[in-house]
Amino acid sequence: MADQVAAMCDQLIKAVNVMMDAETSQIYRLEALKFCEEFKETSSLCVPCGLQLADKAQPAVVRHFGLQILEHVIKFRWNNMQQQEKVQLKECAMQLLSKGTHSILEEESHIKDVLSRITVEMIKREWPQHWPDMLKEMEALTSQGEAQTELVMLILLRLAEDVITFQTLPTQRRRDIQQTLTQNMESIFSFMMAILHVNVEDYRKLKGIPGHELQARAHCRVAVATLNTLAGYIDWVSLVYITSGNCHLLEMLCLLLSEPELQLEAAECLLIAISRKGKLEDRKPFMLLFDDVAIHYILSAAQSADGLAICKKSSESQSVEVVERRYVFLKRLCQVLCALGGQLCSLVGSDVEVEVPANLSKYMEALLAFTTHSSQFLKSSTLATWGSLFRHETLSKEAVVVEMSIKYLRASMTNLVKIGFPSRDDNPSCEYSRVDFDSDEDFNSFFNSFRAQQGEVVRIACRIVPLEAFQIAAEWLQYQIASPIDTGDTTSKTGEGLCSLLSPSVVQWDAMTVFMECMVAQIFRNLEEEKLPIDQSMELLQAVLNYDTKDPLILSCVLTNVSALFPFVIRRQHFLPQVLYKLFKAITFEVGQEKAPRTRAVKNVRRHACSSIIKICRDYPQFILPCFDMFYNHVKKLFSSDATLTHMEKCSLMEALVLISNQFKDFAKQKAFLDELMASVVAEWTSDEMRHVLWDPAIFLSFVGADQVVTEQNKDTDTAGLNRGRLSFCLYAMLGVVKRARWPADLEEAKAGGFVVGYTPAGAPIYRNPCTAQFLLLLPNLLALIRTQNSLFTPENKARLSETFSRAHEVMDAEKNVVLGLSQPLLDIYDSPVYRTSLERMQGFFTTLYDNCFHVLGNAGLSLQQEFYTIERLAEEIAGSAFVSLDHVPDHRLRPTIRVFLRQLVMSCPQEYYDSLLCPLLGPLFAYMLQRLNVKWQVINQRTSVNGEDEEEVVCQESQVTQEMLEEQLVRLLTREVLDLLSVSCISRKVPEPAANKEEVEVEEDMMMDSVQTASPAQPTEELTELGKCLMKHENIYMTLLTLSYTSLSWKDTTNCHRTASMVCWNLLRQVVGGNLLPEAVTWFYTSVLRGLQVHGQHEVCNSTLSQLAMLIYENLRPRYMELRAVMTQIPNISVEALDQYDHRLMDPNAQKVGDKKRKDQFKKLIAGTVGKALCQQFRKEVHIRNLPSLFKKPKPDKDVQNSEALGLEALFSPENSAL
Repeated sequence: MADQVAAMCDQLIKAVNVMMDAETSQIYRLEALKFCEEFKETSSLCVPCGLQLADKAQPAVVRHFGLQILEHVIKFRWNNMQQQEKVQLKECAMQLLSKGTHSILEEESHIKDVLSRITVEMIKREWPQHWPDMLKEMEALTSQGEAQTELVMLILLRLAEDVITFQTLPTQRRRDIQQTLTQNMESIFSFMMAILHVNVEDYRKLKGIPGHELQARAHCRVAVATLNTLAGYIDWVSLVYITSGNCHLLEMLCLLLSEPELQLEAAECLLIAISRKGKLEDRKPFMLLFDDVAIHYILSAAQSADGLAICKKSSESQSVEVVERRYVFLKRLCQVLCALGGQLCSLVGSDVEVEVPANLSKYMEALLAFTTHSSQFLKSSTLATWGSLFRHETLSKEAVVVEMSIKYLRASMTNLVKIGFPSRDDNPSCEYSRVDFDSDEDFNSFFNSFRAQQGEVVRIACRIVPLEAFQIAAEWLQYQIASPIDTGDTTSKTGEGLCSLLSPSVVQWDAMTVFMECMVAQIFRNLEEEKLPIDQSMELLQAVLNYDTKDPLILSCVLTNVSALFPFVIRRQHFLPQVLYKLFKAITFEVGQEKAPRTRAVKNVRRHACSSIIKICRDYPQFILPCFDMFYNHVKKLFSSDATLTHMEKCSLMEALVLISNQFKDFAKQKAFLDELMASVVAEWTSDEMRHVLWDPAIFLSFVGADQVVTEQNKDTDTAGLNRGRLSFCLYAMLGVVKRARWPADLEEAKAGGFVVGYTPAGAPIYRNPCTAQFLLLLPNLLALIRTQNSLFTPENKARLSETFSRAHEVMDAEKNVVLGLSQPLLDIYDSPVYRTSLERMQGFFTTLYDNCFHVLGNAGLSLQQEFYTIERLAEEIAGSAFVSLDHVPDHRLRPTIRVFLRQLVMSCPQEYYDSLLCPLLGPLFAYMLQRLNVKWQVINQRTSVNGEDEEEVVCQESQVTQEMLEEQLVRLLTREVLDLLSVSCISRKVPEPAANKEEVEVEEDMMMDSVQTASPAQPTEELTELGKCLMKHENIYMTLLTLSYTSLSWKDTTNCHRTASMVCWNLLRQVVGGNLLPEAVTWFYTSVLRGLQVHGQHEVCNSTLSQLAMLIYENLRPRYMELRAVMTQIPNISVEALDQYDHRLMDPNAQKVGDKKRKDQFKKLIAGTVGKALCQQFRKEVHIRNLPSLFKKPKPDKDVQNSEALGLEALFSPENSAL
């Protein structure tokens, strides 16, 4: 036997060395791996070989493999071993812990790790019933030296992680171990604290003494291991252990913050402790951390770490770098302060009497130190805490907090400035950014969300000190206006002396503008009218209006400031013409270059000016009304003289005019104006030429130039470009008018203005819209264009596209990235001109045209109401245009049809037109989409279940893979749009009142498990909408809706599965449960849910909604349909007795009822066999851990019997044992 073992060991050592040698070829490595794995699975020599290889004379790699063999035996063979073998293996493992390792500083960490795993695997199988002295044995080990103490800590940590954190055990074993741990927690905790105390003391004593460095490091290593283990327990043990002895543990952790080698681990523990939720009463002791001593330790640790966080790279050079460990420690300390703030905000002003701490200002100074730190990441970490403090009812009124809010606003003047790009060196924060961010793009996206959060906190601070905030903003704005422009070292590529996005002036203007916007919004909400600083704001506005700049990036900020200050203008209306003049001037802004296309910055300025005008006209139309004539004349002049206005810009101005015209409150006057405004558009759109173009796909393609070849010599011909422009302009103009023209909101004004034409039988007024007559003229050709566009996708029309434009209908690159969720393109810091290829132009044209057609139709119902829905044969007209050639329309084009048009139509349609309009449209649409999506998802499912060999070949073509991903993602998005339309049409949600109880409580897990009837959280209750009830009357439509929603449960989209299962499925089925459903139908619905579980069951959220849905169907329909039982019996591994018992309780009125939670759990167990496994779990070898005899027998009520086993356990830890 010994020879066999020795020979086998030699072979195994060779195999391990072959595997680990970098020079080995792939074939040999796989051979060696196979040999080792087969040995672990089949050999009877595993234990002796494992022990021999684990001998400490062997190299670490070999020892690790030997220990792995032992771990494998325990995990997979334990249940088949004899008692004697188990005892022997356990003794050997304890010997390894005691004598099988090198000293603590020499031993490899992976050896320590696998040793602790072996022990924990045995504990999980045998403790406490068969190994009652385990804790004593561990304690005895610690007396043998530092190496053993560290191993014991690793074992205790791993045990807590497996049992509590990851819960990788069967329920019964987990409960046994957790309860035993909890019972012994006092001794375990004092045991860990004692070890920590002793080792920290010894480390401090020895670290300065020459010759004792190694011994000091050994103690330090044990202290680190103990802190890491404490961190694994602090998270879940009762708060009593954390706060006992006047928070002795927390005090000790605070002291360790000043110990460089232990501070990081101590901060981790502190953070976990202070982040605990639980009853407020139990959290009160945390307020001790606001005492002088604790705050002092946290502050001084932060100061010294900050001093050491940056060091010079070398003695000669000036360049510096971040010391990672110190920086991570700073981050943890910052989180500790924030968690402390969280406890403060929960406790002060709550039912438990907690005073505002005397040291509040010291605490806030500490927080402010992190808010003003160079690291952008540290700044951002403090925001949520400031928000909570400034929002807090009690604290926000404290004088120190009011004072601090001003300091915070001053600090945000620096923090809002976008600096610290990792690729640059123009600020101390760049150094930290290089540690935190991979690239400038990464930093940029972080900073954008950081700035949005800052804006939120600035707004809250402005509520506390509105006037002071105004002063800060005013000084800052005046300072920017007075400062000369500094372009810095990165100037724009296009114009001489223009700024780039990173120029000092731009980042300053940008930050100031954000601050100004936040401040103005709050000042109007939080100050009475007479206290508003109107005169001062007018001075500011005058200065901004007088400020003249040719720099597009700065002009953009200037325009935002004009818009921000506009609410003050209303109180001084003589400023209005100046403001409008400034905005009009910006609409035609250019930067002198002639030929090149405009840069993004210039386009943005023009677009910005247009949106500012629309916004002002939307929000303050009555104030602009006196300037209407001036405004209208200016627009006419612009249209006739300025050839460079884009269609978007022209239509924005028209939109603004329509918004003001709503203030005429006179139907005839407004109609006359709209007729004049749109005369050219109506004439063009209804002309014979346009009719030919819009009704015939071939003529249309030639009109827009999609059938012409464009080469370098003959650029995209001018006529085609102009033609595309004409079409775009007409649609934009239509959309602007339909979207904005409205009757007065006040009924009396509407009557007086001639907008009311009658009343419905119910007495509601029927209005008329001044743009209806125009719209009715434009509609036939609009529908024709939609029909023509749908037919562009047919093979014969696709064949008409020239080779230049063969991809004109494909998804645009920018949109591809959005669909695939890829990050935005690189930062264009230098703002180069935007050149687009002919193909990109054509793609953009087709996309916008298609979208805008549906935007017009979607807005028509909303704007015209009765007048739209009473159009003759409207349903047929829409079906004959929007629903034509759908088989050829690609997914990315179908999405806007559903989202932009049909969803709007459903939401704005009055009830009386459901039967005449919505049912004839939605019925066929849902039936078509069901068939279309079903085919698409079958293709996707086949694609993902392809066997391995084919998969390999597919991967070669990266572009093909990307294309497949894109198509799959588009199917997913289209599916969501369709089911969203279904849910908007049929389901109305009533959300219950939020519960008043604010306290976040951790409930003891075991109490939760055993409690029978737990109050379920308030669920939103769903009902059928009126439209849903109407659709239900048509049996074929209703069956389509049911089939669609239940089929979609097994399509591979978890988001959709969860949403549909939780909101739609049962609500639709519930309506027909009482009717005469065919048994086949009932079986099909039920099986569909189980099929969903097979696909999505591995996802917790889907699992719970699908199980709930299955239970609802089963409980409501099982009494009438025996067939459901037949389905249940086909579930793999179902216990028929448990099923009988469940059915008996369900069917027998006299059966004993069980609580909701228990019933759900029983049902989940019944259907567990249907739950599919995640791909990563499918080939895992199962670990089976057997339950041991029950620990805590429930005592019979008539006798008072003490459980002897439990007593034996309590005796394990007598006082003399735990004293160490």
